Amino acid sequence: MFLVLVLLGMAYLMSFAQFEKQHALPPLGKIADFTLTNQDNKVVTLADLTNHVWVADIIFTRCAGPCPRMTAQMRSIQEKLAPVGLAPASGVVQLVTLTTDPDYDTPSVMKQYANRFNADFNRWMFLTGTKEQIGLLAANSLKLSAKPIAPADQKNPADLFIHTTIFVVVDKHARLRGIFETGGEGIDWTNTVRPRLLSAIHQLEREP
Repeated sequence: MFLVLVLLGMAYLMSFAQFEKQHALPPLGKIADFTLTNQDNKVVTLADLTNHVWVADIIFTRCAGPCPRMTAQMRSIQEKLAPVGLAPASGVVQLVTLTTDPDYDTPSVMKQYANRFNADFNRWMFLTGTKEQIGLLAANSLKLSAKPIAPADQKNPADLFIHTTIFVVVDKHARLRGIFETGGEGIDWTNTVRPRLLSAIHQLEREP
């Protein structure tokens, strides 16, 4: 009986290793250093996220389009991860939301928005800064793009930007490792995208 259990355990480990090999997450680029400000008006740099796996997106708080859906989806990732507690452990997975509208989205505005979604600030940070600072991190490193909509083309007062609706995953060594589309025709967030994203997070957590 013991031998059978050992063989079954070996088979499981081999199967698991094969699964991770088939679902490899090759590095897609290095994240450049940055200096931004979080919802508590505290400076955040790349060093604060080094040794953490993190998930990032870009939104703006006045958005009447996909942003509330995306933030609710990020909250659902927060809910699926192990609770952080009052004293976050080193290396805990982090969630990062950038704004593409920093002139309006001050730290206090970002915090009010975050509270609407029950964000756990031990795990989830909302970052703002200058347009140049955000653009360098978002577009150059994270492949998160945003473009202002000309006033003549705006459909309503909140129709300010066109931006990506993706979540990106970064590993402990500040390398971009995954890009996940969150919405659109044929996108099944609950049954397809979220499980794949969580699987990628846990895979990167296991990496040294």
